[in-house]
Amino acid sequence: MTDRTRNNYNVHMSDSQGKSRSSKSREGMLKITEIFHSLQGEALQVGLPSVFIRLTGCPLRCTYCDSEYAFYGGEWMHFDDILAEVRRYETPYVCVTGGEPLAQKRCAELLIRLCDEGFKVSLETSGAVDISLADRRVSRVMDLKTPESREVSSNLWSNLDQLTKNDQIKFVICSRTDYEWARAQLTERDLTSYCEILFSPAWGLVDPSDLAGWILRDRLGCASSYSFTSCYGAIRPVHSRNIDLWFQHKKQ
Repeated sequence: MTDRTRNNYNVHMSDSQGKSRSSKSREGMLKITEIFHSLQGEALQVGLPSVFIRLTGCPLRCTYCDSEYAFYGGEWMHFDDILAEVRRYETPYVCVTGGEPLAQKRCAELLIRLCDEGFKVSLETSGAVDISLADRRVSRVMDLKTPESREVSSNLWSNLDQLTKNDQIKFVICSRTDYEWARAQLTERDLTSYCEILFSPAWGLVDPSDLAGWILRDRLGCASSYSFTSCYGAIRPVHSRNIDLWFQHKKQ
């Protein structure tokens, strides 16, 4: 996401909210880059009207990152104010993202509060932080970093043992080499036994139709079906649409 997009997606926090919390205490607060309402463009929740909560900060520096503006800055917000902003959009779907949201320790408490209020919550995480910190009611969309992300050494492989059928593993594919690496992980680590698997073409680096062709040629999918839409353990090609949706909207 570019700065052009960022300027239109800034969190709508009133002055009274910002001044109502003491700057001397950060208890019950998180540093937030933005909160916005859009259609989910990735993962299994694609197409659903969702509220996105983007937390500030990330320890990784992936080559394809489109949210570098979330590395620094942001505003401190109390959980109560975050929840009030989420409720304003009147949708049950919430996506907590970053940066790396779990890099902020109090993110786990926010996830609990969102779930307790009945929201259907997903978490986009790099796979470099212990995902057991996140409530299991949350659909944890966990990256496995590929070689061309230049963060493959950051993969915390012990996270695989924390996954449930409610979760998702995502590979962002930057090249054919990345695809071959990801395909090898599927076999060597029996990844389809954990949860749904998503292959996402890196923006501007891999043509989505090429990725779809590789997946179909190699017969990646369930043992009993090669459908991309209806079986547990399927391999699904997904294309990041959040940026596309924004610029299409601006042209109207």
